Amino acid sequence: MTTVGIATGAGRGMGLACARRLGPLVDHLVLVDRDEAAVSAAAKELSGAGPVAEPFVLDVTDAEGLARLAARVGELGTLRAVAHAAGISPTMADWRRILTVDLVGTALLAEALRPLATAGTAMVHFASMAPLLSPDEPDPAALEVLDDPLGEDFADRLRAAVGPSIEDPGLAYSWAKRGVHRFVRKEAVRLGPVGARVCSVSPGLIDTPQGRQEAEKHTSMQMLLQRTPLAREGRPEEVAAVVGFALSDDASFLNGIDLLVDGGVMAAING
Repeated sequence: MTTVGIATGAGRGMGLACARRLGPLVDHLVLVDRDEAAVSAAAKELSGAGPVAEPFVLDVTDAEGLARLAARVGELGTLRAVAHAAGISPTMADWRRILTVDLVGTALLAEALRPLATAGTAMVHFASMAPLLSPDEPDPAALEVLDDPLGEDFADRLRAAVGPSIEDPGLAYSWAKRGVHRFVRKEAVRLGPVGARVCSVSPGLIDTPQGRQEAEKHTSMQMLLQRTPLAREGRPEEVAAVVGFALSDDASFLNGIDLLVDGGVMAAING
């Protein structure tokens, strides 16, 4: 049976780096991105260096599009690996859109692909170190809302639980990524009975166009860089290497956890 891999956000940055890592694991790659030109170029590049790679133009918040993606994977073969890197950062949208793309989109993708999961399927969803920068334990009422991202009026219910401060895009981003951490733990329990696995990965400061855009707007990122023990930003391929391991058979008992790839900055902060 043909094995199939999916990389989202595959047109550039960490998503493209993950797509390159998926090559040795599967027979057929489906590269997902909103940017048709970028994802088509990525598919052309990767098809010349490994398995067949096809572009799939999709916004991960589009439930109908996700159903088409799942149907396409089912046509191709067996779902083997998913690297879900698609997402947006605080300078790219308002608070509601950030919650929708980064958390609701993750839950929608997982829901669409869950029926395809089988023994040996492995998935990695991108989170962030952002939630780890706040040592305070959130209100349990807010966490209860956060754990239901596909519920009706999710963003409004979360705002009611957290307060108007969540309209700050940076705070919304942190909440969205906290939601991914929590979602992955619950998804591991759902997928385990069929022999499938899921983890999250939390990049620190990574040298990507998106990361540079954030650094221009937020001077706090320079302070984090100064506290990073390795004294540099990470590279997309370094994050992708961790994702590649988590998706590989060598990580067959790795499940339901977050993998922090931050050069040690959280260790420095937490002492």
